[in-house]
Amino acid sequence: MSEVSQGVRFSADPLTFIVRHELWDGNIQDHADQGVSIDVASDVDGRETPLLRFNCFDLERSYIYGPENPNLKIAQPAMLGGADRAASGMGQLYRMDPVVDGNPIGWTVRTLSKKLPKMLERAGYADIAKKANMDATREVLPEVEACARSLFGSRRNTVKHNRGTDIFEAGNIRFGLEMRRLPIGDGGLAIHVLGDVGGSTRKTYVEETELLAFDCFWDGAHYHYGPRNKNHRIYWDMTLVEDPLEWVFEQIEGRKIAAMIDRAGYPGIAADVDLDTVAAVVPAMKKRAFEMWQEGEKLTGHKGLPLNPTPNLVAD
Repeated sequence: MSEVSQGVRFSADPLTFIVRHELWDGNIQDHADQGVSIDVASDVDGRETPLLRFNCFDLERSYIYGPENPNLKIAQPAMLGGADRAASGMGQLYRMDPVVDGNPIGWTVRTLSKKLPKMLERAGYADIAKKANMDATREVLPEVEACARSLFGSRRNTVKHNRGTDIFEAGNIRFGLEMRRLPIGDGGLAIHVLGDVGGSTRKTYVEETELLAFDCFWDGAHYHYGPRNKNHRIYWDMTLVEDPLEWVFEQIEGRKIAAMIDRAGYPGIAADVDLDTVAAVVPAMKKRAFEMWQEGEKLTGHKGLPLNPTPNLVAD
């Protein structure tokens, strides 16, 4: 085993199992997601090539035959036309069923221990399938599994932002407004949606957690579902969302905030959100937000952007 920038590698000659943690941003790398990928790779024409890929993510749970095999033929059932078509180098993708298959890492390892040669043949690599050493593979798979489970948790990308300089209480949640600037210069107005978890407000151990974050930046405008939980990050399509701050208030005024908190992984807090209480604080919050929005434009030429960097209280 060796850990390199390309992932953690496990050898069972002629195969190599490569485990990586990956963060996908919505509208950048397809949809917002996190997790680990497990590649089964081998030498093909002098180049290490992934033969099979397993995506063990929060949402994306799938496996791909021949992800880089342009000659792979993808067969369809007769009821769907039945004709073979070329994979165009993207392979053939199948979805795991989270209800039936359970944990994607466990399912992947069990499947590899039983079906690896047949899967390699299906991926278009029959010669490599014949050379596969299943005794060596089964010996190394427990290490692959342990590594994948460790990376799934330890490498998760999360962030703890500042809570904001202007706080608006709204029942069991609160909103924090902050003029934010990253060291690289990007930034703008941030709206933090906060809630108390881990105890009641009378307890010393109660913890305020950021449930949602809306970063209305001038360059990389985006928002987070559960920054300290799953941290699924979505970048706005600025062709369609020309003013992200207006978009945020459209969601709040459209009474979507509880559903978004639920999507962030906090169903208990979402169930207790009083949307009428939220609506009551919106006018004052919106007025202050646009004042800060305009203040940044006067200072820097970019809406909501302060003059100096505003580092997070806890590093990303």
